Amino acid sequence: MTVNDYDGFGAAYSAENDVNLLNAHYERPAMLDLLGDVGGRRVLDAGCGSGPLAAALRDRGAVVTGFDSSPVMVDLARERLGEDADVQVADLSAPLPFPDGGFDDVTASLVLHYLRDWTAPLAELRRVLRPGGRLVLSVNHPSLYKMLHPETDYFALAQWSDEYDFAGQHAVLTYWHRPLHAMTDAFSAAGFQLARISEPPWSPDTPAELLPPQFEGRTSFLSFVFFVLVAT
Repeated sequence: MTVNDYDGFGAAYSAENDVNLLNAHYERPAMLDLLGDVGGRRVLDAGCGSGPLAAALRDRGAVVTGFDSSPVMVDLARERLGEDADVQVADLSAPLPFPDGGFDDVTASLVLHYLRDWTAPLAELRRVLRPGGRLVLSVNHPSLYKMLHPETDYFALAQWSDEYDFAGQHAVLTYWHRPLHAMTDAFSAAGFQLARISEPPWSPDTPAELLPPQFEGRTSFLSFVFFVLVAT
């Protein structure tokens, strides 16, 4: 079985991603808020999937390039963005086909938690950023693994999987857990300075029917953690 087989369930995942609570009304608005004004900025969307974040960035005036390791997701991104969009198949675990210092910002939306080793991927993302450029990223909150698997060691690097239903299609996603200090240590080692860490609320325009009953009276929930890093 292929791990994280986005070629197999990409279309269903994309349909779910466009409308659901976690992506459409929580993660993506939070990424856009952290990025702020991107007008005229050169942005690389690493692990762009079917392109919803890239489309939102382009609508805000950014010059966007995207890549994903899944050919199916890249095809979906081209359908969304247009055939002339700068989107290609590339793997974050390998050298990227982009020049040194070619981007003002890089986004990595729910990407790094699929990778066991962050050393080479972070080095590549630092390489393609200009000095002072930003890497804005989101990953599974490290507390989530311990909450779902209380018997485990929070401080150990560990692989874990969860089952999902994407628009009626069953899927399994496999992640790598690492504690918070291991994340920030990896950022520093790659040449980034931590500018911000965020645990944001869901978007205020979230339809009430998407919120589970137990969220009543709250504005936030534990799911992802967000970082803004500056290339030094």
